[in-house]
Parts: sequence; C-alpha cells; structure tokens
Amino acid sequence: MSQTAAEPESVTADCPRPVARPVMLQGWKDLASVHWRFPPAEVQRLLPPAFTVDTFEGDALVGLIPFHMERIRVPGVPAFGPLSTFPETNVRTYIVDPSGRRGVWFLSLDVTRLLPALVARVSYHLPYCWAQMSIEHTAGTVSYRSRRRWPRGRAESLLTVEIGDRISPDAVTDLEHFVTARWALGSTWAGKPIWAAVDHEPWPLHRVRVVDCDETMLAAAGLPTPSGDPIALWSPGVDVRIGIPRFLRQ
Repeated sequence: MSQTAAEPESVTADCPRPVARPVMLQGWKDLASVHWRFPPAEVQRLLPPAFTVDTFEGDALVGLIPFHMERIRVPGVPAFGPLSTFPETNVRTYIVDPSGRRGVWFLSLDVTRLLPALVARVSYHLPYCWAQMSIEHTAGTVSYRSRRRWPRGRAESLLTVEIGDRISPDAVTDLEHFVTARWALGSTWAGKPIWAAVDHEPWPLHRVRVVDCDETMLAAAGLPTPSGDPIALWSPGVDVRIGIPRFLRQ
C-alpha cells in the first residue's frame, strides 16, 4: 500500500519549482513518446510503498520514450564528448509522493554507453541498461530502434512516427500535459525513497502518426502487453536542469 496522503498537485506546463542549483545538465532532444493506458493496480505493484501511481481519468499511463540525450554534464564542467551524447529509450510511468508532488518513475532506461549507465545506477539508483540503438530521419518520419545488451533479456523496440504539425500551447490537451509536464523523478536509495527536482522550459510538442510500433520493453519491465491506440507525441526537445536527489520524509 502507498503512503500518499495529500491530494496531487495541479499539472502545470511551466515548472512550479525552478532548480536554482542543478547538479546535472542534460539535453533531451528529438524525443518521441507513446503512452498506453493500464489499470492502476498493474502499475502500482511495480512501485515501492512510498509512491502512488498517478492516474488520468482512472487510468495509469506507461510510456515508451526514445530520444537523443545531448551533452550530459555537471555545471561548470565541459561535456565529455561522445560519452555525453547518445540515444536513450526509457519506459516510465507517473507517481505521486506523500506530499502530493507529481513526478516520473522509470521502469527502465536503456542507453548506448555502458559507463554512463553504470554511473547513473550508482548515483541516482535508476535502472539503467546498456543497449544498441539508432535514430534515423527519413522524409518527415523518425525511426527509433533499441535492443538491450545488458542486463540480458528480451527487451527491444522499433518505433517509427510521422511528425505532424506543432501544437500551439493553448491546444495541448490535459492528457498531453499529464504525460509531459513532469517536474521531478522518484527513486530509492538503500530501500528509502528519494526525490529529485527537474526543470526545463515547456515542451514544444507535435502531433504524430504512429507508422510502426513493435516493442517488448514494457513486458521486460513486468507489464502485460499494451492494448488500444497509444497517445503519441514528438518534440524537438528541451534543455534540462536536475536537482540533487533528497530523501523523502515518511
């Protein structure tokens, strides 16, 4: 059972708590997202007790998010060349902490660089994996491929989307805000919940048509095969500031 007592805060397109002193800077670019609805109980069982799965109209949302990570670095230190820029694919859902703050819970994060995967596993205790990936643009479409190399297991994805028109800020739906406007991430350290603030400009979003989607990454995370049409978006990306992870009071 979750320990969440407070009502969830409002979903806002702008960051409600800017990160004044980030410990990590990143660019999340050329990003596609496809989300499926799940019964909340299917997702809640994958979370630690401190967090409650966030829901929209009674459903949990789980997303497959491939993108290009650019220039990951700490403030005041140059990026480390190819080690700092690489494709990433994550599987994520949405959570509420005991004080009602909304955030992201990562079920997996696959990257093409083994060293950053190991560092992130140690620093933020996030489930990073080592994978083979590619991102290819062709005549208005983008294809993202991923195949996990470590830890071993069948976790692959192929997603191809056709990029449509830019969505004006006042036309972004409540559901589209729900799966994009997230200003924190949750994790655990030695079994205790931790929380890190995330700050960036509002997402520039485009509608997309899903041309192809074949994936086993949600199953590898412990979820049943998704059904129904996904909620699909694409963004050229944002520059991100991440705060120091802090233990939650329980």
